[in-house]
Amino acid sequence: DGSRIMSTKQIKVTLVRSGLGRKPQQRKTLEALGLKGPGSSNVVPDNPAIRGMIFRVKHLISVEAA
Repeated sequence: DGSRIMSTKQIKVTLVRSGLGRKPQQRKTLEALGLKGPGSSNVVPDNPAIRGMIFRVKHLISVEAA
C-alpha cells in the first residue's frame, strides 16, 4: 500500500524551553527539528523517526497537529 509512504500527516513542534545548557545530542535534535530559539515553530512530517526525535526532547517542546 503506497499511501502509507506518501502520508501527508504533519505535526507542529514549538520550542518552549531553551536548548542552552542541554546535552549536545539534545541541541542537535532541536536543530534537526528546525527549532532555533524559544518560541520558534516548525511543521514536520509525522513519522517514526520524527516521533523518536520528539521523544528525546519532549521536555523542551510542545507538539500539536498541523
